Amino acid sequence: TDLPGTDSGGHPLHPMEPAAPPAPAGPTASGVRLDRPAEPEEYPLQAPDPQAPNARAAQSGAPQEHAQPAPTCVACRAGRVDSDGYCENCGHAQPRERDHMERESGPVAAVSDRGLRHHRNEDAFTVGHTALPDGTPAALAVVCDGVSSATRPDEASAAAARAAGDTLLAALPRGTHPQAAMHEAIVAAAQAVNALAGEPDAAREHDPHQNAPACTIVSAVVAAGLLVVGWVGDSRAYWVPDDRGAPPARLTEDDSWAAQMVAAGLMSEAEAYADERAHAITGWLGADAYELDPHTASFEPDRPGVVVVCTDGLWNYAETAAEMAETIPADAAVRPLHSARVLVGHALDGGGHDNVTVAVLPFPAPPRGAGSA
Repeated sequence: TDLPGTDSGGHPLHPMEPAAPPAPAGPTASGVRLDRPAEPEEYPLQAPDPQAPNARAAQSGAPQEHAQPAPTCVACRAGRVDSDGYCENCGHAQPRERDHMERESGPVAAVSDRGLRHHRNEDAFTVGHTALPDGTPAALAVVCDGVSSATRPDEASAAAARAAGDTLLAALPRGTHPQAAMHEAIVAAAQAVNALAGEPDAAREHDPHQNAPACTIVSAVVAAGLLVVGWVGDSRAYWVPDDRGAPPARLTEDDSWAAQMVAAGLMSEAEAYADERAHAITGWLGADAYELDPHTASFEPDRPGVVVVCTDGLWNYAETAAEMAETIPADAAVRPLHSARVLVGHALDGGGHDNVTVAVLPFPAPPRGAGSA
């Protein structure tokens, strides 16, 4: 039996009551005691199970307007998917929203894929189109690659891409020069990633090995006859002219160990990128970065073409500008979404060792509202 006692107000915890007669046995017995005294209503209770009302409605014959069946596994096509995203039958993890993303905005398009080796997609992108004060069309793309060795890299890339895109879409219609707007966008992206590191000191004490979220960024703006790129890290931008007889070009220089060795004249490019330290980045966005050093560059191409903005998940399989030009379809300027899909497929066919994200922008920017087939 329970021991007698009192609560903080001096009231007995277990008032003596005569024992209730046992519940009648029968086929309807549920195993739940119905003779328990009612609990005081002021006690805090656990939140009700959201499925309980539907279950009671089914027993009473009432219509179940809000009942939703659990999704079916994409692998075995039989098991139900639990709240953690795994099949209860075969245990297969279900695709997440960011595993494969595609988006168009006017003349620009982007595709991102988890790849074949990673358990999640730590890349993110933003695409958009707007107009300058004089009505001239402008298109933009931002691509970010989360640093896997950092904490919450997927959140870092998403925050950076969103902040940079919002800044560009706000600055360009105000008449800010595209290169100045690009610098503002990278600074805004860095601030957004830095804000993710604002955790209590106690959190770091419990997990001393965690570090600040971090990512790389590369962005391009096409407006008023200008092609402006900005970057921090080793994500890249390439120029591919429509006339494939004209030379393509890589528009960015990596913030990486290999690039530093080549710039210092200590190694050839082939030797540097063959080294196991080649992809160690020396610049990134995040609270643990040495210092923020946004790179921006402005170009005035003399012929139409496309800009390819991508993470190393793509350029590892098409590293030189010539290889990129050979890989992208010839009609990329009029079918940017199709071309982005082709480039992602090229990376997956090559092994898909990393997340892969690519955006394709035609130059010059078509009139506002134009899209790809």
